[in-house]
Amino acid sequence: MSERMVGALLVALSSAAFGSMAIFGVWAQDDGTSTPALIFVRFTAAALILVAFMRVRGIAVPSVRDCLPVAAMGGIGYVGQAYCYFLALEHAQASLVALLLYLFPAFVAILAAVFLHERIGLVTALALTLALAGTFLVVGGGTGKPLGIALGIGAAVIYSIYITVGSVVTRGLDAIAVSTVVCVAAAFVSGVIVAVLAATGRAASFPESATGWSSLAAIALVCTVMAILAFFAGLRLLGPTSTSVLSTLEPVVTVGLATWLLSESLSTVQAIGAALVLAAVVWLALSQRPAPSEVPPV
Repeated sequence: MSERMVGALLVALSSAAFGSMAIFGVWAQDDGTSTPALIFVRFTAAALILVAFMRVRGIAVPSVRDCLPVAAMGGIGYVGQAYCYFLALEHAQASLVALLLYLFPAFVAILAAVFLHERIGLVTALALTLALAGTFLVVGGGTGKPLGIALGIGAAVIYSIYITVGSVVTRGLDAIAVSTVVCVAAAFVSGVIVAVLAATGRAASFPESATGWSSLAAIALVCTVMAILAFFAGLRLLGPTSTSVLSTLEPVVTVGLATWLLSESLSTVQAIGAALVLAAVVWLALSQRPAPSEVPPV
């Protein structure tokens, strides 16, 4: 089997793992898990495993100067995005939330133009228009409260900021080391949030059965650690553009699993909108050097 084929399979595995997170999130929430508890367990377990992986592989920890902005990415960007994403699942279809999250390439292009002075060419402008048109169709045909839709879009906005900042502060750093620092910082901040909630009489609720704990374990091990490691392993073999294009499998996996396991369905209008959003993402990935592959995915 060729290196590119192995790389493609690894990225596809990563996309499937990330794409299944919404399903496990819904199952964990149905078992009584609150969003603060879910996020705390996810990041704490992922951080411990990634720290152990770094030690086994002999990967050096970045300097304090390099760690601080990366830690801020994790503690602010990663936690903020995760809260928006999982709270959105409480108020909207998993398939709708996943498709809204995939607005982030369009937002990245806009942020890069405004803050990094990257030029938005004709192709990029057309792709952005296509993505926005698809989003209107997805939202109009989906099932979800306005709050869920707003949170889904908020997750995409925060993710795009995370990527734009990360493309600058992570240059020259080992990707696995960056992922580890991000998860450790996210675990610390989410732990503080859980502690503050407990101190104010609003304790986070953890799963009530083995089913809920299994869903949390899957989110931490499969949808976070395995997804990150497979992503970067595939990236090294496949390159950024092909990796970014293949990563569009993620919302497709979410929609497919939500239809199969959560009995969700896409209307004809929503399916057309989803196709437009994904087409715009692929078009953006093929037309420029994609930033999403340069920093740890969420």
